[in-house]
Amino acid sequence: MSYALSIAVGSRGGRDRDATFDDIRAAEDGGVDTAWVAESWGEDAFTLMTQMVDRTKRMKVGSGIVNVYSRTPAALAQHFGTLDVVSGGRVIIGLGTSGANVIEEFHGLPFDKPLQRLREYVDILNILMSGEPLQYEGEIFQFSRGFTLRFDRERDHIPIYLATLAPKSVRMTAELADGWLPIWTPIEKLPEVAGQIASQSVAAGRPSDAVTIRSPGGVVFTQDVEGARARVAGNFAFYISRMGVFYHRHLTRLDYGEVADAIRGAWDEGGSKAGAAAVPPELQQSLTLVTDSVEAARERFAAEEAAGVRLHSVTVDVESPHEAEKIYAALAG
Repeated sequence: MSYALSIAVGSRGGRDRDATFDDIRAAEDGGVDTAWVAESWGEDAFTLMTQMVDRTKRMKVGSGIVNVYSRTPAALAQHFGTLDVVSGGRVIIGLGTSGANVIEEFHGLPFDKPLQRLREYVDILNILMSGEPLQYEGEIFQFSRGFTLRFDRERDHIPIYLATLAPKSVRMTAELADGWLPIWTPIEKLPEVAGQIASQSVAAGRPSDAVTIRSPGGVVFTQDVEGARARVAGNFAFYISRMGVFYHRHLTRLDYGEVADAIRGAWDEGGSKAGAAAVPPELQQSLTLVTDSVEAARERFAAEEAAGVRLHSVTVDVESPHEAEKIYAALAG
């Protein structure tokens, strides 16, 4: 069986750009379907996305994610619409609210009405991409002059994927979005959460498979298994302990509240190393499988596929782009 794979490209810098593009081309040549470009408080996503679509021919490029506070919906429509033209229709819009820490303390904006704001951004982006005049009456945005994008668009609709966690925002994803970008969800819980998206899509009058789900953790393929497992555990502990309350609440809803409490408590008492050490190894592997086995990786993809995932997250950490290309091809099948 073949699998649609996706990779993540960071925006924190600190790496030779030519090497990054060598890795991206290796992923494309190895059959990877989509590359997601992150944005937080590092480099902006759109510069790197532009360079990527200029250096690739087939692979889709998505924002994973940009927030709905620091740019207006019209500015995002300009960015994504232009990139879609440049790429020949290979762009995916990935949106989220981010959190109060980033929006208020980095961007200097009030973190108000996040769910309503996300909904209105989706509505407005869809209107502008469709070519229809921008006439809109929302709670946050009101437009009456009927502006349109003054360039020939590649498509009348660019797929929109939402990064959501809380029940109301996940329901909105099922109602409006083309795709879902979940995070930190153990493999054992994937059938449950994917089933909720499917049933909520049907309740909204859409097909059960209207929303493409990207796997929340996926697979890390590496020869440094122990080191990679420690890094995944450390990153997870950071999200639970230092990235607001969203991720802690998410794990609690999935019946991992005691574990989340223990991780946060260990971090508070002993710092990052203690927080990472408090992550149970079996939970770490359930969140993100770290392996040096192609067979084990494909078994995880099969489990994700059975749960309802259609786009599988993978990181390949090997010696050279040539070797990475071969691994990607073997993983994709």
